[in-house]
Amino acid sequence: MPERSLNEIKSFVGNGTRRLVEQAVPKGTDAKSIDEIFTTFIQYYKDHCALKTRPYDGIKEVLEKLKDNGILTAVVSNKADYAVKKLCQEYFDGLFDYSVGDKEGIRRKPYPDSLISVIEHFEAKPDEAVYIGDSEVDYQTAQNAGVDVIMVSWGFREEDFLISIGAEKIIHEPKEILKEMGIDSCA
Repeated sequence: MPERSLNEIKSFVGNGTRRLVEQAVPKGTDAKSIDEIFTTFIQYYKDHCALKTRPYDGIKEVLEKLKDNGILTAVVSNKADYAVKKLCQEYFDGLFDYSVGDKEGIRRKPYPDSLISVIEHFEAKPDEAVYIGDSEVDYQTAQNAGVDVIMVSWGFREEDFLISIGAEKIIHEPKEILKEMGIDSCA
């Protein structure tokens, strides 16, 4: 298989693990080979999902401040559900109130299913939620769920790209989340 650059891989991320594998292999790769590669990837990823993973600078402090102010937080991801839960535990223990990843019975983003499941878990309404994301898949998910969206420029897509897909609210550092939530970042 061809070696892929970090930028190539970043462009493949967002639509789930299966789609990542499908995009990473050469065009024309047969379905049987893709299945075998996907199976191998999943076996490896189960034990190594945290490899080269770390929280963005400043995000833990923002989550702590949100929690201190009674704001409920959740993770909605197209990563495998077991990986989402493992990563939340490892890097954000107790900072997220709920998490949902790719699992049976819930269509992946950009379908709104996972986001709606979080809103329902919190017994809230879409107009009481805000979705914070870094890709076109996140933007589409929020749109499909009828939820306000804030896009971040420090993730998987560049700001110019986020503007090109219609994002109107883009923030540039985690502490801006607090401002958007009406929380004083100095208090």
